[in-house]
Amino acid sequence: MSGNWLTSLSAWLAANPEWLAVAMFATAFAESLAIAGILIPGVAIIFAVAALAGKVSMPLGEVLFWAAMGAILGDLVSFALGRLCQGKLDRVWPLSRYPRIIAKGENFFYQYGGISVVIGRFVGPVRPVIPLVAGALLMPWRRFLAFNLASAAGWAPVYVIPGYLVGSALASDMQPPAHFYPVLAISLGTLLLIYLTVFRFQLGLGHDSKAYLWLAERMARYDATHRFWRLYSSERPAQAGEFPLPSLSLALGTTALFLIWGLLTTGTHLLQPFDQAVAQWFSVLRYPLFDPFMVFLTVIADLPVLMAAAGLLCLALGFRGFYGAAVHVMLAAVVTFAVVWLLKTATAIPRPDAVLAPPASGAFPSGHTAGITVLCTLLASFVAREGRHRKRWRTYLLFSAPIVLVAVSRLYLGVHWFTDVVGGLLLGLAITGYIRASYSRYDRVPLTADVSFVAAALAWGGCTAFYVWQRWPEAVLFYSPL
Repeated sequence: MSGNWLTSLSAWLAANPEWLAVAMFATAFAESLAIAGILIPGVAIIFAVAALAGKVSMPLGEVLFWAAMGAILGDLVSFALGRLCQGKLDRVWPLSRYPRIIAKGENFFYQYGGISVVIGRFVGPVRPVIPLVAGALLMPWRRFLAFNLASAAGWAPVYVIPGYLVGSALASDMQPPAHFYPVLAISLGTLLLIYLTVFRFQLGLGHDSKAYLWLAERMARYDATHRFWRLYSSERPAQAGEFPLPSLSLALGTTALFLIWGLLTTGTHLLQPFDQAVAQWFSVLRYPLFDPFMVFLTVIADLPVLMAAAGLLCLALGFRGFYGAAVHVMLAAVVTFAVVWLLKTATAIPRPDAVLAPPASGAFPSGHTAGITVLCTLLASFVAREGRHRKRWRTYLLFSAPIVLVAVSRLYLGVHWFTDVVGGLLLGLAITGYIRASYSRYDRVPLTADVSFVAAALAWGGCTAFYVWQRWPEAVLFYSPL
């Protein structure tokens, strides 16, 4: 498909904006459809349509809805085709013309199981064939539908929002903040590097992956980089020499996203309509029956509760002799508190005027969201490290539940903007990535649960219950809606 064709399509849509929703749905559908996603430049068209939508002030929620619906339906059709072509994917036209892509999709599915439906949506080489392969390999349709909905909810913002923001900026003649373009260039370059080293190598992040072996071979030729490689590699006997590439990818990627998000939030007005829309939606949703539960969720993520959890975890780890892990947990708690305080003080963004007594500190980023993200993701990394590689996603999914609940409680109670919560999440993930990368060289023996960890959990539960009991009357009053 030529660039002239894309230019003509953009010009026609600019003259007929009422067709933007149809164009977004159709493009997302074709991008997710088996084999068709290989032939069309779906990413470029989605960016162009999203930019036009931002330029004509089409509601962002509507753009995201049609993109997600198209992606969901495209994957469902591909899944159904896979069921029809079960056992003969390599013999049915036009699938027979792409045997290497089909084989790559099958290997990817066998390696990652059901979670490959989520991962595959973001991986260019296998995106159009993973639903097809899942259907052909008889993945239960209820399970596929759950993964399909979850992945579409994450895919739509990632692919749509950049183009939408560009279109909004062009329409409003926005003056970018200082150093916007250098920071944007460095951040996008970092994300591109991570994409090439992670996704293009099909997430083979272990010590036996192609990416790791290729990097190890070249880094070993240079004394300085070879020392760096050895310094941060895991010292666990069973996996000696494993460099923390996943942790560094998480750290650098979320740092780049946080910088972009922070610049857009604090230096422009592009995200304010979205903040207002989310705040309005939650204000309509608020109901007295739900208030106690939401207040409870937000109180258990207060600073004293999170610091108590970090301190007790450090004591348990130190008692067992895991001194490196204990130091890194405490370091994560201190760094999170310091960075959040500095950013709130420096940005001084006012909070929503929705509760009786909103906190006096700045809004960006959400400290509750950042704190609970660091705590839960660090705990998840310790637990998942001792499990089978293919099962680790279940641990991370389980530990992500408190993060989502606390984040929603901050929005529901009206004490944070949506941009604050996203900023806190990205900041928390970045801190976790750096802490895990640093800890890898101290990861000598498996962490096994015993009575000390059980005692720490029980002590934290008692401290939390006492804190909630003491704080409850004040919290209910403070978080009462105006």
